[in-house]
Amino acid sequence: METKDYLLTELQEIENWEKDQKGVWFWEKITRLPFRMLDKVTPKFIQKKIGMLLDELGNYIQNGGQYLSSEKSVLQFFEKKTGISTLDLADVQQAPLEDMKKASLELTKNRKNAATVQGASTGIGGIFTLAIDIPAILAISLKTLQEIAILHGYDPKDKNERVFILKCLQFSTADVVGKEAILNEIADFHNEERKSTEVISQLQGWREVTLTFTESFGWKKLFQMVPVAGILFGAFANRSMINDLAETGTMLYQKRRIMERLVIVSDPQSNKEQGM
Repeated sequence: METKDYLLTELQEIENWEKDQKGVWFWEKITRLPFRMLDKVTPKFIQKKIGMLLDELGNYIQNGGQYLSSEKSVLQFFEKKTGISTLDLADVQQAPLEDMKKASLELTKNRKNAATVQGASTGIGGIFTLAIDIPAILAISLKTLQEIAILHGYDPKDKNERVFILKCLQFSTADVVGKEAILNEIADFHNEERKSTEVISQLQGWREVTLTFTESFGWKKLFQMVPVAGILFGAFANRSMINDLAETGTMLYQKRRIMERLVIVSDPQSNKEQGM
């Protein structure tokens, strides 16, 4: 178990990152404008695909479905990258924070490369292959966040955890006001009592998450509709999207684990009861 000073230092770094995330660059504001015209310039079959994200993400919260990652393969990845023997999530939960972060960063590299190839290959045909890329990048996004959750000892099969994952998804694409609201919502996610009374009620508001995601998704895909040139746009858009998602997931899951461990190191009686 890490010392309290170490945990507080790591927490401060994450809080500094959170402050940086609350600033919106001028170009980010400008790039939201094309979405206002997206309905007029985007073919209906593309609009339909983007709209389907709402139902897809809603289904994901309810049962995980086809998007659930393989816990076994992620645990094997963790063991390979850290050298720590892991039979289940309980073993990961006891691992050092540094190893959790290390494994997450290695995973990020793999997922960014996969997303780059995916975006480039589906950018060849412009609007005709864009419909293929939309569900594919959604799957990569969700699986990446789920795998980062597992690498920090959390179970994506739990419905509450899938809510948190969608909050990470929303955070990575939200504006400055949205980011601050999301941070406030998940500030005490490690608190089991609050999670049971407040987070579950957010299941009814999942469309808020998906609407934010689809708006950001729309303008990023706008330029991918140009044939051939869409290769570059598609590769860049997908790579940057997964990079932002993975960074968000790593930071927010690190923060949750830190907050939980701070409770333990600050409560000697809790340490004694848990044999730590």
